[in-house]
Amino acid sequence: MSGRPFLVGTAAVGLAAAGCTGINNQSALDPAGVQAGRIHGLWDLFLAVCVIVYVLVMAFVIWAVARRRGGSDRPVTAPPANQDLRTGVIVGGCVVLTVVVLFGLLIADFLTGRGIDSLAADADPLVVKVTGHQWWWEVEYQDPVPSHVVTTANEIHIPVGRTVRVELSSSDVIHSFWVPNLHGKTDMIPGRPTRTFLRADREGLYWGQCAEFCGHQHANMRLQVVARPEAEFQAWLAAQRRPAPEPTAESQKRGQQVFLTRSCVLCHTVAGTTAQSRVGPPLTHVAGRARIAAGTLPNTRGHLGGWVSDPQSVKPGVRMPPNPLAPDELRALLDYLETLK
Repeated sequence: MSGRPFLVGTAAVGLAAAGCTGINNQSALDPAGVQAGRIHGLWDLFLAVCVIVYVLVMAFVIWAVARRRGGSDRPVTAPPANQDLRTGVIVGGCVVLTVVVLFGLLIADFLTGRGIDSLAADADPLVVKVTGHQWWWEVEYQDPVPSHVVTTANEIHIPVGRTVRVELSSSDVIHSFWVPNLHGKTDMIPGRPTRTFLRADREGLYWGQCAEFCGHQHANMRLQVVARPEAEFQAWLAAQRRPAPEPTAESQKRGQQVFLTRSCVLCHTVAGTTAQSRVGPPLTHVAGRARIAAGTLPNTRGHLGGWVSDPQSVKPGVRMPPNPLAPDELRALLDYLETLK
């Protein structure tokens, strides 16, 4: 079966499905957090200096060419006695000015780095562990109480104005965590856990992605960061801690049995059921996510059906195998998956 939608489906799930009404953006030139703002300020400084230097160099080049052409008919005469001294002073002055400018940029870069690291001093950050897989993101909200730990995939929900400590690791190859609107890139090297800090200063949905080539589907390893007010975030987190709702309709119950007796159960977790594998993304609340397949497809019934049936046609090389289900089994399975909110 093709990975394209095959059912006349529901409306596309977008920003509203994520519970967020802010912007949908992915640009380092539109900072939404203090760290991205400092990086953007450094970029503006470097750009301004480079533009000024370029304009001055081109102006002198044009002046030299024009002067050369204008004096082509003049007789050749000996240069003034102090010509070498004057030339030496000009060249030396330009060298000193270049050194001063470079040191100024170096100091600006150092101060920006110090400013970026300032969030590490926050005494009460939200701790989120992000693990890179080929090709999806595992997101785990840490908590001293084990039963309060929440695990989801490909979406990071954070409260506006609060520091978030992101613990980074990789399960296979080198990945790179990058949400341009909030911070710069941080590499994720297998066996070498690292961390970065985020703070969103305005509500919105911000796209991120892997910024280090990690295999065939590197370009389709995306994630969303949803920044919302603290109260809304806490409500979302509390909802994520609840187990999957029990199916009520007969088609949903049959779909649950299809899920638990076929290959789905070998790779995925649905809290409250016997499906407890962590090979693939957790699906306890998959129906509440805006997109599936690590940002590749909108989370609609048609796309979900195509993804379940033949994921290789959507993301060739993905580790998820095809699931050859009978049409009635697939419809029942989709009915069940749509209850997982």
